[in-house]
Amino acid sequence: MQRASGAALVEMIAKAGRTHLADLWQSGSAKAMLPRIHGPDPEVVFLNTAGGLTGGDVLRYALDLGPGARAVATTQTAERAYTAGGPEGGRASMQVRLTLGPGAHADWLPQETILYDGAALSRRTRADLAPGASVLMAEMLVLGRAAMGEAVAELALSDRREVWRGAVPVLVDPFALTGASLSLPGTGPRPALLAGARAVAMLALVANGAEDAAGPLRSALAGLEGAEAAVSGWDGRCLVRLRAADGLPMKRAVARALHILRGGVSLPRVWQI
Repeated sequence: MQRASGAALVEMIAKAGRTHLADLWQSGSAKAMLPRIHGPDPEVVFLNTAGGLTGGDVLRYALDLGPGARAVATTQTAERAYTAGGPEGGRASMQVRLTLGPGAHADWLPQETILYDGAALSRRTRADLAPGASVLMAEMLVLGRAAMGEAVAELALSDRREVWRGAVPVLVDPFALTGASLSLPGTGPRPALLAGARAVAMLALVANGAEDAAGPLRSALAGLEGAEAAVSGWDGRCLVRLRAADGLPMKRAVARALHILRGGVSLPRVWQI
């Protein structure tokens, strides 16, 4: 069967106090757009024109920021991982690479990934930070669409996020789900797993003083409706984990957390809540 393949690379530099496009390269089903906005930092919107990922597909996004450059990167809509087509279909592969020069900052804020029954996806997101650079990363996963009555019983997901400063890893966050883990026997909510949640999210800020955001985040995320959150802050890192009954309450909770982490700056215009 024909497989989709795509790659998009955006390079940006800082000049006269503003960030400008330096290079844009794209191929196959991957595209990158720079919409006209009124905010101080440019937005890069990545798009998979194949309409989703299935077994054997390969997708790569990359954002390269020069010294002092700042940008927000997101996706035009939710990514979708469809059934892989059985064992012979293989896994879909997705790689996201952020390379930040000295003093640069990137917000990587993709919209949610919807996982359908039988999906097989291997994704790796890596940010490489030069001295003084910082990054805010978010990732949201939704197990099927509740409104459509979809249930996910078979799944092969490997989702790994890494932040490196030079040759030193400062944050490594692997996450995996399989059909076996979704159907483990037992009673109770099993809080070490999804505890019945259909949606999970992770946000990470790696920057000098990032741990100071932990207190405001805990206050802002207390008493969420339809979702629950936990916050950790230590040594230049702030990590938020959320789980929710469905994608919409999770995305609302993520938006509330991003409001704190981004100092009240509005979400990318393509976001839909």
